Amino acid sequence: MAPKVLVSDSLSETAVQIFRDRGIEVDFEPSLGKDKEKLAEVIGKYDGLAIRSATKVTAKLLESATNLKVVGRAGIGTDNVDKEASSKKGVIVMNTPFGNMITTAEHAIALMFAVARQIPEADASTQAGKWEKSKFMGVELTAKTLGVIGAGNIGGIVCDRARGLKMKVVAYDPFLSEEKASNMGVEKVELDELLRRADFITLHVPLTDQTRNILGRENLAKTKKGVRIINCARGGLVDENALAELIKSGHVAGAAFDVFAEEPATENPLFGLPNVVCTPHLGASTTEAQENVALQVAEQMSNYLLDGAVENALNMPSMTAEEAKTMGPWVKLAEHLGGFIGQMTEDAIKAINVTYDGIASEMNLKALDCAVVAGILKASQPDVNMVSAPVIAKERGIQISTTSQDQSGAFDGYIKVTVVSESKERSIAGTVFSDGKPRFIQIKGINIDAEVGNHMLYTTNNDVPGIIGKLGTLLGEHNVNLANFTLGRSKQGGEAIAIAYVDDAVPASVVEAMKATGNFKQVKPLEFNVG
Repeated sequence: MAPKVLVSDSLSETAVQIFRDRGIEVDFEPSLGKDKEKLAEVIGKYDGLAIRSATKVTAKLLESATNLKVVGRAGIGTDNVDKEASSKKGVIVMNTPFGNMITTAEHAIALMFAVARQIPEADASTQAGKWEKSKFMGVELTAKTLGVIGAGNIGGIVCDRARGLKMKVVAYDPFLSEEKASNMGVEKVELDELLRRADFITLHVPLTDQTRNILGRENLAKTKKGVRIINCARGGLVDENALAELIKSGHVAGAAFDVFAEEPATENPLFGLPNVVCTPHLGASTTEAQENVALQVAEQMSNYLLDGAVENALNMPSMTAEEAKTMGPWVKLAEHLGGFIGQMTEDAIKAINVTYDGIASEMNLKALDCAVVAGILKASQPDVNMVSAPVIAKERGIQISTTSQDQSGAFDGYIKVTVVSESKERSIAGTVFSDGKPRFIQIKGINIDAEVGNHMLYTTNNDVPGIIGKLGTLLGEHNVNLANFTLGRSKQGGEAIAIAYVDDAVPASVVEAMKATGNFKQVKPLEFNVG
């Protein structure tokens, strides 16, 4: 059955057509997002929800979203999506951070020109018939120093445009390497030096605990007298009250803000101050940007629903379509390894360690981690998936660690999962053979070559003659058809394990009968979704 997507906000017809062209059913209801009750009534029918800012994806709405797998926000801001509730529900939340990069960078440059030449005030004065030519003495951008806080995607474009204006650019960004800064033609500096040297400062960082009030009262006081400050990134990066005081004192010559700590901003300390330019969050508001983000979100959602590719997700490791294709068998292996150990563990799990060896260590380990944890937790919570698993594990206080290593054995690569519970430690390892099928290759330190079946029966016993015959006889007496089996042992006469492949789920009565013989130390039915 084809996936079904609801577009509940205004997206372009071209974007809607992308879903149709990819074979996805789509309902285009651009006004539905504003009707919470109606949206809740219908959301259960859909695998995907494409939105802008009008639709509010709340925890309450998600309760009704029984089939929802992905929410795609056409734009960068996702304040209208409850990401924590989405993660718990197992719903991927995507945005489109690159569709409006050019537009936002250009708006920052436009605001820099506007505040440098006092264009809005001069326009208002002139249209009022005052002709106050001598009142509006501006400054040139050429040869001035621009301080860029955050030299990522948008900040990098601003740096490029500023260099084209013959400005000297200094950048503060902890993630910017010296080599990249050199290639960009900018000077990498610490924040204090940027504040001391910059004639203009523009911000291009997300709002996090580390960046909140990055231009607070203390840092604003370190700025060069006559500085002009531009913010097209996020409200909350600048202490607006402190900035207003410094503008009034003359220390700051001007400011241009497109974003504010509280929006919609109907009042603000910066409003009405001389040489302050304010716009209503217009950074992404161009025809081209709105079209770009709509097309991008349609492509991303289609890629996920059809191919499993995860792009620009906020609550799940990204995985390209090519990665999804290459890693598919390894993701399945990771989930099966987790599923085996999860079904074997009956007490509280304290820690999970995953070791990646050889070619497995070169893959997208974050995605594989999610698959392992999902497989483990599904044993007790069947609705868990790769999105919700890390959140649930964290809530349960489970410590997750990973180790990567070069090829260390007979296989090109393998994954080993070790779980520490309150009573014991268990481990299992597996690999993917050339046929693309996952295999279990070691259980409890005992080497084995076992395919994964839908219905399996795992047993342990002392390595003594007659066990296989007793296993087959018991299954036959209870009308359980034995399709195949695999054996392994630690040494002759030591501990032995067996995996029996059967046609249907093994009844509890069979398990009890096997335990009653005294021949088996452990008897555990296992279920896997092999497909």
